[in-house]
Amino acid sequence: MVLARHAESEFNVRELLNGDASVDVSLTVAGRAQARALGEAAGAVDLVAHTAFSRTRETAELAWPGAPLLEVPELNEFGFGSFEGSRWTDGFHEWVVAAEPGEDVPGGGESRVAAVRRFVRGYRILLGRPEERIALVAHGAPVRYVLLALDRKPPARVLEGVDPARPFVVAADELEPALRHLEDWVAAPAW
Repeated sequence: MVLARHAESEFNVRELLNGDASVDVSLTVAGRAQARALGEAAGAVDLVAHTAFSRTRETAELAWPGAPLLEVPELNEFGFGSFEGSRWTDGFHEWVVAAEPGEDVPGGGESRVAAVRRFVRGYRILLGRPEERIALVAHGAPVRYVLLALDRKPPARVLEGVDPARPFVVAADELEPALRHLEDWVAAPAW
């Protein structure tokens, strides 16, 4: 499986948080070039999964034109609650640093535990697919959590960023134990 965060979006440039799929956020000109380069770097795939966010679908379509698409909303961006549309530095960073794993984001957002549980469900949907080579275009959090779990590391309180449109190739027999590692963390979350 090829995992990638979406290419640069208009909100990335403005440093705005967006966890609401109904908000249409396009890729930048640079982002569209990144998306095309992603497909060239990763090679052909049999299926491209993306989230319900337009920036992931746009990345997928530009990276692998003509490939079958599958929307997997379980891999949607983190729910930012009252921080939706704000900058990381407008209070969300402080919440991230102070909040416990099971604590919901104020204003109707979700906890990191809920997000990780949802991400695992999404990855399991893809593992159950019959296609030989699948690409997933998602968001930084679902990609970073899996990359940490591949190294047997727990989710971090503050996640390291994921470069836009950078492909990470993960074999199914590597992904399954990583998902079990995340499920173990969900059962007993701690920083």
